[in-house]
Amino acid sequence: MKIHEYQAKELLRRHGMPVQRGKVASTPEEARAIAQDLQAQEVVLKAQVHAGGRGKAGGIRLVHTLEEAETTARQMLGMRLMTPQTGANGKIVRRLLVAEAAKIARELYVGIVLERANNRLVMMASTEGGVEIEKTAAVSPEKIIKEPIDRVLGLQPYQARRLAYALGFSGDRHREATAFLLNLYTAFMQNDCSLAEINPLVVTPEGGVLVLDAKINLDDHALFRHRDLAELRDFSEEDPLEVEASQHHLNYIKLDGSVGCMVNGAGLAMATMDIIKLAGAEPANFLDVGGGASAETVEKGFRIILADATVKAILVNIFGGIVRCDRIARGIIEASKSIRIAVPVVVRLAGTNSAEATSLLAESGLDLLVARDLREAAEKVVAALDRKK
Repeated sequence: MKIHEYQAKELLRRHGMPVQRGKVASTPEEARAIAQDLQAQEVVLKAQVHAGGRGKAGGIRLVHTLEEAETTARQMLGMRLMTPQTGANGKIVRRLLVAEAAKIARELYVGIVLERANNRLVMMASTEGGVEIEKTAAVSPEKIIKEPIDRVLGLQPYQARRLAYALGFSGDRHREATAFLLNLYTAFMQNDCSLAEINPLVVTPEGGVLVLDAKINLDDHALFRHRDLAELRDFSEEDPLEVEASQHHLNYIKLDGSVGCMVNGAGLAMATMDIIKLAGAEPANFLDVGGGASAETVEKGFRIILADATVKAILVNIFGGIVRCDRIARGIIEASKSIRIAVPVVVRLAGTNSAEATSLLAESGLDLLVARDLREAAEKVVAALDRKK
């Protein structure tokens, strides 16, 4: 689960990390009032959307007067922010973080990510923080210093000290930076984060550090331990179909193609999307009905897929292991009775009770295209798309 910058900073502040003074505003009048309370010479207005690259897209602006704060806030609130991470549709700005502008001597990067190749967390740091960190990682990877974190022992003080030295700290400032890094790891673990990035972490002219921007993602599967953090979820930042799917315990991700995919299991979903592409089409979604799929979940899945106007055909690819294929077939039949399905549907069912499922579909009278294997299913769905053109 993603959270906004202002929420991430509050979480870090609770763990003793220095962050900018500021509050969130949803109206121009609130932005002016917050700027007045800050009594700062310069104030920065930052669009609160779940996407990076805001500065280059006009989502971060510096103001010097209360009138300018209100006028700029009025311009920014409601704007559609377009960045490389928002996609073609952009993100509507509904909130602004109004914060005191910081004096910056250096910009650093610090983050904790999951290194999937080695199945462990890694703390990364770089002296090249700021808007070009992605370019630095691609062009000069040696400038990204990494410390692998033992899953039992956790981040050790000597590792934090080593990173602090690599970031250019010495003396008392080195001890402060070491404590900062250890606090970041504590915050990551205690809140069950899946990602934590501070970019930039700025060094002030006095030599101290300050969190200027923060990105934190929380592990969805651990939110039952953090009811307060679960309340930070901003549904307006998520795709409405993905929100609806999560309410029915379905895993759904919107993609850019025209073939709706209904599968059970993430691995099978990836294989299905790959073979659709190999056959010459593009998947419109990732929809995993899970290992315990029922007729009800299949019907909900159809409703969600068909709510996407870009879907021109549907491929149902189910392997009956835990779930029985005849149960899926009944779900397809029930869905067709309550939903108008105006696009071609290709069905491939294999595994437990697949023969019974095939008989149910054949006797249903539905206009379905049945495939024996995955390759045939992909070829049939692409052919169906071509006939609709």
